[in-house]
Amino acid sequence: MLGEFGDRRVRGQAQEFSPHTGPAPELSRISSAIIPNVMRSDIILTNIDSVPGKTVVEHFGLVQGATIRAKHIGTDTLAALKNIVGGELKGYTKLLQESRQEATERMVEQAKELGANAVINIRFATSSVAKGAAELFAYGTAVRVK
Repeated sequence: MLGEFGDRRVRGQAQEFSPHTGPAPELSRISSAIIPNVMRSDIILTNIDSVPGKTVVEHFGLVQGATIRAKHIGTDTLAALKNIVGGELKGYTKLLQESRQEATERMVEQAKELGANAVINIRFATSSVAKGAAELFAYGTAVRVK
């Protein structure tokens, strides 16, 4: 399987979501503007393997959420023009923000259905599923903490 993220091409399984070649960003660095409904939910979300000050009392296993989005012809046209002069591709930035929010919300709903009150070790991955369409995948471990 061949996927793309930015100008970096990857082979194999979905890659950890990162706008650079370093490690995936910490969830605490993701602003509430990206995932506003989730950040205000009644479930704890973290990208580390525990919740500081709390103890994991029950483990429910892997939870996940995904969305597949297609590029928009108007966004592609503006992006082509922006490639000439440089700068942020705001249409794509918005698309990725909405995709992260949707995937995270789906993951949270799955965790709540299991009875979890926290999702730990959250990661984001992306992969190309068709020409012009990409999957954004959020996953983590659903747990109950006290």
